[in-house]
Amino acid sequence: MNRRLRVGLYALGGVFALLLAVALIATYVVLQPERFTALLQARARAAGLELTLSSPAHPTLWPSPALELEGLSLRSNVSGTPLIAASRGKLVLPWHTLLGGEATISRLEVEGARIDVDAVSAYLDTLPSRPSTAGATLPTIDAGFRISRGTLLRGTTLLLSNVEAETDRLASGRRFTLTVSANLADETPYALDLDTVPTLSRGVLTLADAKLKLASEKHFEADLKGDATWRGGADVGASLSGRVSREEGKPFDVVLAVTPANQNDPLYVALKLDGETEHADLHIPPLALGEWWNGIHAGGTLTMPPLVGTFDAANVDAGSLHVKGLRIEATPDAPASSTTVGSAP
Repeated sequence: MNRRLRVGLYALGGVFALLLAVALIATYVVLQPERFTALLQARARAAGLELTLSSPAHPTLWPSPALELEGLSLRSNVSGTPLIAASRGKLVLPWHTLLGGEATISRLEVEGARIDVDAVSAYLDTLPSRPSTAGATLPTIDAGFRISRGTLLRGTTLLLSNVEAETDRLASGRRFTLTVSANLADETPYALDLDTVPTLSRGVLTLADAKLKLASEKHFEADLKGDATWRGGADVGASLSGRVSREEGKPFDVVLAVTPANQNDPLYVALKLDGETEHADLHIPPLALGEWWNGIHAGGTLTMPPLVGTFDAANVDAGSLHVKGLRIEATPDAPASSTTVGSAP
């Protein structure tokens, strides 16, 4: 390589290094990590929460302007247990922020998040209660978010692991998608996908053209379509229908309808299943069912769940339990009873 070419390459490399240094300095000056950190902390304080970082945020430019966050912790002002603790986070910013534009966030990404259900529940209990006559609300999400390698806990009890969740912007009249996947404590994987158009008008929230998919790999996959409405409180209505396919067993049709609570009856979910060997017509009170489930987990007496209706199945296989000819009947005035024929453990 001749001397002139070598000098030219050195000069070109020096110019590139200088431009890179200038770009990095400009990134810190223009993005001003402290203003975005202050923006997040101000929003948290307005909600009665305290956001801390283990180290100051630092900016990046590729593949888009962003701020890298290390050691996030979000606590309630009345509790020392973090609602959310994450190893890393990223605030993705619009390109106009490089030109000194308004401090806005286009996306939030969190990695290695640990979410404590008890801490979240305790925080929600501190929020002012809404009047029972208040209409529906739709919390706006200006920026989409993503959670990766998350964990859901209740104190020291593991509920979900390997949680992956992602959404885009949530706003009235705009199509919204949500994808969630996670493993139960026994490592059984589940995935949920929701696609709908939420519209809030005069205190009524409508989820139009809703597509809901719930699946567990090598177990089942349910595809439902329909609409739902919420008018505030327990005034919830929905009508969904679709099909459930299974890895072992033939598919069956599903019709699900939610009836709002009134002065005489609680909120009910009507569930109809129609398959080749399974048929069900059940009315389920979700609030009472939740209380029953919590009582069982708390060590209470094992009782039949608070269901009304009938369930028939030629075969039921649940782990080591194998039952043939199962029929369950329940009425509002009599506890649920079951009849089995040729059952075997």
